[in-house]
Amino acid sequence: MSSAPRSLLDSASTAVGSRRAFLRGAGVRSAAALFASLPLASIASAQSKPATAYPKSNDKTDDVVFMSATKVAQLIREKKLSAREAVTACYARIDAVNPKLNAVVQFCRERALKEADEADAQLARGRIKGALHGVPMTIKDSWDTEGVISTGGTQGRAFFVPEKDATVVARLRAAGAILLGKTNTPEFTLGGVSGLGTTVNILYGMSRNPYDPTRSTAGSTGGGGAIVAAGGAYFDIGTDFGGSIRGPSHANGIAGLKPTSGRAPRTGHIVDFGGVFDFYQQGGPMARRVEDIATIMPIISGPDYLDAAIKPMPWADPAAVDVKKLRVAYYLTLAPGGPAPTAEMQDTVMKSVRHLESLGCTVTESHPPGAVEAGEISTKLRNGDGNAWQKRLVEKYGTTVPGPNRRFDYPLIETAEYTRLLEELDAWRSRMIGWAKDFDVILCPTARGPAPVIGSQAAGGPSYTSTYNISGYPSGVVRAGTSPEQMPLGLMVTAQPWRDDVVIAVMAEIENRFGGWQRPAI
Repeated sequence: MSSAPRSLLDSASTAVGSRRAFLRGAGVRSAAALFASLPLASIASAQSKPATAYPKSNDKTDDVVFMSATKVAQLIREKKLSAREAVTACYARIDAVNPKLNAVVQFCRERALKEADEADAQLARGRIKGALHGVPMTIKDSWDTEGVISTGGTQGRAFFVPEKDATVVARLRAAGAILLGKTNTPEFTLGGVSGLGTTVNILYGMSRNPYDPTRSTAGSTGGGGAIVAAGGAYFDIGTDFGGSIRGPSHANGIAGLKPTSGRAPRTGHIVDFGGVFDFYQQGGPMARRVEDIATIMPIISGPDYLDAAIKPMPWADPAAVDVKKLRVAYYLTLAPGGPAPTAEMQDTVMKSVRHLESLGCTVTESHPPGAVEAGEISTKLRNGDGNAWQKRLVEKYGTTVPGPNRRFDYPLIETAEYTRLLEELDAWRSRMIGWAKDFDVILCPTARGPAPVIGSQAAGGPSYTSTYNISGYPSGVVRAGTSPEQMPLGLMVTAQPWRDDVVIAVMAEIENRFGGWQRPAI
């Protein structure tokens, strides 16, 4: 049984061949060839069935808590590690680091250990639940988890215990994953406390970065990013409305993917599906190694016949992607002459570009058309109803004390103007398709610099990440550099709609060349 929440703010390389061998095992029977010929087409096909072979890991890590989820699953299947040992090791690590990070905010220890014992007993009888049999995970607190308090960071749900799991959580548990607990998120995943610049809410307080506890975890999946980076969980499932998977992946030095809009159901999320902003928010995995992104995505993808936006698209095998033949676009500023990232962030992008070019990729510097303007339109739309859509969330969940960032007094936009803005956004998406058709993959910074000091005035400017929420393209982040402050720097990798396989393949290539996640000192 979960404990009640704490009180208010109480804490102010492997070879390319081996890479492909892993990805081939992690994938499913795919429509990769069809995707290659019709990269932007909507393919009316049922989701492919999972491959019979379980994914094989390339991870060379020998410390249990820092291994990839894929490696731990493999060791459990081979009976070289028990599920109980994995769960116990994760809890020991959480207990050691969480007092400094405030990343995990709810626990289900007794149930997790019981499920671990059951997983070990099933394995002894020759039964394997799935690709994640016995693997411990955490889940962002905005997702419903059966029997475990799920607040979404809002006071109205301070003691809410769901009767069923969110769809993605249910699918992961059916594949054998074991829930350790919930990770911190701002209220409704939509912003915390002004001026702090990290994941924070009035129920659980503030989360901190494992590479430097004075610095931000970013948000809104900041708790998940921090505990995965610190070795307390093998993976987490975040959500991304404007960068809430990719920002924390960058800040905490891990890998994360926002899949194509329509790929994974939002059923059971505190801000679920439908409405004007339905296109924006997607759920996706965050892990220390890219191989885990490839393992997890086929599990959580596909229609649940509740979230009406989810398409029955086949999962294309990342191993089928010939990285050497990709057409690469890159940019350092969101628009020509726009605010520039730090020198180290620019170098992180350019060394990745040069590496792909050395493999045989064609490389072009090109900016997405009108991305800054599209971001401005999106902001006007989010505020244009006076923020009534967020007020409805407050009322829906019985929140009488909303967080300090909840405002419901924005000026209202006339209906005709609101419709015009929607039409302009649709026109921009058409321009994006016209631009993206000439490229297979797009590289750019995730942010202008490393995670800022909590409470500092971080560099502003247009968002690199939100462009691909508005467009709906698959977009991931992998660590590819380090700042002078020894903070992680993440490269953002984006591809055309439904080409999540290309994103994962390029992320894996960059990780293989530049090392990816590094253990924090904590």
